[in-house]
Amino acid sequence: MEAEKCGIIGGGIMGMTLALRLAQQGKKVTLYEAAPALGGLVSSWKMNDVEWDKFYHVILLSDFNTRGILKEIGLEDEIEWVETKTGFYMNGKLYSMSDTIEFLKFPTLNLIDKFRLGLTILVASRIKNWKRLEKIPVTDWLKKWSGKNTFNKIWLPLLRAKLGESYTKTSAVFIWATIQRLYGARKSGLKKEMFGYVPGGYKRVVEAFQKKLEALGVEIKTNCVASAITNGNMHQPIVHTTDGLQNEFDAVISTLPSGLSAKLCSGITEAEAQQLNNINYLGVICMAVLLDKPISDFYITNITDTWVPFTGVIEMSALVDKKNFGDKHLVYLPKYISPSDPLFNYSDEEIKKFFLGNFKKMYPWLTDDNILFAGVARARHVITVLTKNYSDELPPVQTSMPGVYIVNTAYILDGTLNVNETIRVAETKLKEITAQ
Repeated sequence: MEAEKCGIIGGGIMGMTLALRLAQQGKKVTLYEAAPALGGLVSSWKMNDVEWDKFYHVILLSDFNTRGILKEIGLEDEIEWVETKTGFYMNGKLYSMSDTIEFLKFPTLNLIDKFRLGLTILVASRIKNWKRLEKIPVTDWLKKWSGKNTFNKIWLPLLRAKLGESYTKTSAVFIWATIQRLYGARKSGLKKEMFGYVPGGYKRVVEAFQKKLEALGVEIKTNCVASAITNGNMHQPIVHTTDGLQNEFDAVISTLPSGLSAKLCSGITEAEAQQLNNINYLGVICMAVLLDKPISDFYITNITDTWVPFTGVIEMSALVDKKNFGDKHLVYLPKYISPSDPLFNYSDEEIKKFFLGNFKKMYPWLTDDNILFAGVARARHVITVLTKNYSDELPPVQTSMPGVYIVNTAYILDGTLNVNETIRVAETKLKEITAQ
């Protein structure tokens, strides 16, 4: 793609990374974002007098793509690295599983079960060829290595929490990628989980990233909704926006979710549109709760009790210095669901009541007076379901429309959705495009 003028639709981390690399190649780049500010899933919001990320994010030592970008925008040296702890909420009780001794003491599993659970994690961490796992259902693979008891007591509740009923059609790549990422966090020191964050959160990261883009001449259009991508008389791509403007480019890349990209690209074939619409997504509803006291020592508490409506409890202030939160404590309660789930139609107040009621059942000593803020963030298209033979069924990033490409998180084939994988896809797919 020897384009001089490039349009990027979507100002999240994916779009910003593409804009950065194209601008560094000397291209004239325009970045479109429908929201008032850049950031997408890493955008921030105000929680009373505290400003932090809408959704929870963490940096791992092995996140070299993220750290590379942070270095370029002058923030890598500011990452704070912290040893974290992991908890499990099981049968109405909270347990720690942060080291080998705690693992061996963990209730509900006998020694053989624990051995097989440890073996499963070890085997997954050693597998290099993820492609062959695409043909194996995640349930079959986990039962084979962990056994039925461990699968039913540990893995099944976690799969349901993270994937809903989509776990039944998910391949073993999902659990492999999850273990690979977390295992990568323990490769330094004495196998401790070292997680990191930038003081100020992703608000600071996005602001520094935007300054870098502007310094390279990228034109950033926020509050600007792309309504269509068409081809002109000379087959050049044209971006149409809802304010009636049209801009012509040599190349346009949509980073929007696959189904939304299909709607934008009016000139793609019916077969392409079908492929894009067939990609299964999960959305997320994530409630942020600001408290006047901590609830645990755990950064993440995995939940196996099925009555709890959210996926887990992420206590951000167990990782981030609470000075970032005005000496308060920040907790996230996420729930991953299908984009068509009726819960998306609930009001914020209804979700708050539903989530907080169950949150207080988990931690019965919490009162309404302890809760200083509760806010609901939601996104309908967040992670793709890694179904069997997923990579073989993805369409190429180059569409049948001349000069029009789709690059989004659906192309995370051997990883879990996070900032590091988003940057990796942006950079690897851009190399494919520019090599053509």
